[in-house]
Amino acid sequence: MIQTQLLKIGNFNLKLKHLLILVVLILSFSISLILRSQVLDYGYELNEFDPFFNFRATEFLVNNGLFEYLDWHDVKSWYPNGRDISATSQVMLHVTAAITYQIFGSSMELYDFTILFPGIIGALTTIVIFALVRTIGGTTAGLFASLLFAISVPIIIRGSMGWFKSEPLGLFYGLLGLYLFLSGIKSDNKKITISKLIGGGVFLAFGLASWGGIQFFIIPIGIFIFILPFLRKDFRFLIWSVPIFVISLLMTTAIFERPGMGFVLGMGGFSLIIPTIFLIICSFIHKFNNSKNQTRNYLILLVGIILISSSILIINVENHFLPSPSFRYLNAINPFLTTTNPLVDSVSEHATTTIHESFFMHSILMIFAGLGTWLIFNKLKFESSQIFPKHLVAFWLLFNKLKSKPSKDFPRDLMIFTLILGLTGVYVGSAFVRLELFTSISVIFLSSIGLSIITKEVFNYKKQLHSIQNNIIKVSYVGGILILMILPLIFPASNWVSILDTPATILNGGSGYKVVTNDWKESLEWIKLNTPPDSVILSWWDYGYWITTVSERTSVVDNATIDSKQIQKVAKILVSSPDDAWNMLQETGSDYVVIFVAGQKFQTTDENLLYLLEGGGDESKKMWFMKIAGVPIEKYLHSDGFSGTDYFWNETLLGKMIPFSLVAYTHPNNQIFPTYVPGFIGIYTNDIKYPEDGSGPLKLVYASSSFTEQKPGTMIGVFVYEVNKNYISSQNLSDSKIFE
Repeated sequence: MIQTQLLKIGNFNLKLKHLLILVVLILSFSISLILRSQVLDYGYELNEFDPFFNFRATEFLVNNGLFEYLDWHDVKSWYPNGRDISATSQVMLHVTAAITYQIFGSSMELYDFTILFPGIIGALTTIVIFALVRTIGGTTAGLFASLLFAISVPIIIRGSMGWFKSEPLGLFYGLLGLYLFLSGIKSDNKKITISKLIGGGVFLAFGLASWGGIQFFIIPIGIFIFILPFLRKDFRFLIWSVPIFVISLLMTTAIFERPGMGFVLGMGGFSLIIPTIFLIICSFIHKFNNSKNQTRNYLILLVGIILISSSILIINVENHFLPSPSFRYLNAINPFLTTTNPLVDSVSEHATTTIHESFFMHSILMIFAGLGTWLIFNKLKFESSQIFPKHLVAFWLLFNKLKSKPSKDFPRDLMIFTLILGLTGVYVGSAFVRLELFTSISVIFLSSIGLSIITKEVFNYKKQLHSIQNNIIKVSYVGGILILMILPLIFPASNWVSILDTPATILNGGSGYKVVTNDWKESLEWIKLNTPPDSVILSWWDYGYWITTVSERTSVVDNATIDSKQIQKVAKILVSSPDDAWNMLQETGSDYVVIFVAGQKFQTTDENLLYLLEGGGDESKKMWFMKIAGVPIEKYLHSDGFSGTDYFWNETLLGKMIPFSLVAYTHPNNQIFPTYVPGFIGIYTNDIKYPEDGSGPLKLVYASSSFTEQKPGTMIGVFVYEVNKNYISSQNLSDSKIFE
């Protein structure tokens, strides 16, 4: 039935199976696009922080051209030093977006185009992963992979509309490069093979220049090249095909400033060059040694290379003659590493992945992945149980012999690559949450191939069964798969359907409240219209990109976090005494200071407002300010790590800038205490300590509407303080009296 011819066009016969493939791919594309569009229900905005910088960089590229972009030293960020954009950015994201905008989107605003861009790229990637997994495990596996990619929670989270960041395009290029590499070494046509291998290297390099995380694709590729001599004997092919891929990858990567030569001469290039040299040497061993000793000699050589490479890496730790990767990449390789840098620890996406988070992100796919691994290892070999009759389909399927034998559709070397990719993906994903993307890719590979093997067994099995029984088996199987696929819709409660049912960050400040406000948008617009164009604005680094992009003002620090010392200085300013902080503000050249406070407002019986302040603004981040500044936290915070001490509220600039004062501490059982009690929550009243007409070190010149409105509800409070250049600190006052 599935081979039924529908249409003939030249030498091509359109069959029913081709139509089914097309339908499934359209379904995958559509589901992916719909899920990624949910965030737009709350407003047509860029989501999170980094997309605003990427929009600004793309805008600069579109308006000024490539050469101006590559020479761009941005003086509006990291004041006073500025930022070399091409050396510190994901260049291919900006270049690809600019080119596609000029081709497809020039009739719309660039801002709107960049909102749509990641969602469309993510949807297109469903087709790329279909082609990739099809190369490994056949068409059925490819179709499963396409559907699973469309509903993968980690990929959806980091690939929604408005998520104009590195991951969607990085995965698109990375998976495309991987597809071309694997299909290249699988192909028998040399002309096509060369084109695919060169293209694979180029596109994988584009992936590296789009998102640094694509470096983790290099690990399974390097391991795979090491193993190839043990799997294949066609060395005449391997000795030129693999080097072509590696050379094209490294040469293309070297063109970019980032990752550039740091990658080529560092761990990344090292992970490709060494296996390639090993492969070449093995080809000579194969040529000049008898078959009896070849494997032994390969192993001796491999052990020798591992020992030498390990020694070089150990020596490099002290001498640094090779570029070293950042702690994030080293931590992914060695999850037991711990950082002493609180700045790294403060970023939520660097948090270690928990079992709960893994289940939330992958749900039933974890079972499918385990099944796929089992089948690939060819260990599902249990005999039929005598307890259950064969007509009980579920048990029959579980206990019959199913063997994943290598075939033309599922070659042994690509089977091994799947296992390598699967296991390394799960491994690196355990390091921190952001890398669950790679775990997801691994789970998709293993799941789709496992489901493919079982599906083929079910639909091809006819032995000792009547047609009715056969149909019952097929229908039951399809129904069971559908139930398991639908299960993530209802469990856990926050699932892949609802995960993006939340407003863009600029609409709620990244707070813990699912609300839509204009506080940040209005505040940024106010800064743009009411401050001098050359103003320098200090804030925590979270808001730097918004200030430079939306307000068009110069920021002291931003989300690139390229200068940890400058971020530490900002942290010290916020937790220092007002006088010391004012002096440091003069050193930084800051004209304004912006803080963000989130919380809830409650109406009392006397119509006054009381506040709970723990919504995810600076009031919640202050512990990290203190850790980064290197001050004793116990001096500033009580034992819960959140509630400020009297010293914090009365002796620090941030405590004075937060326009609230403590009233009491309360407990859900209605107990109230005037002082801190563990487990009790602080209640506050509004109290502006640095009014606009005051003589303090700062003057509050703007407060967002959810603070000024006298009605209960969520408060997304943005506060803009002007630095009082005429302020006379107590130290300066004492000095002036000495000289009177």
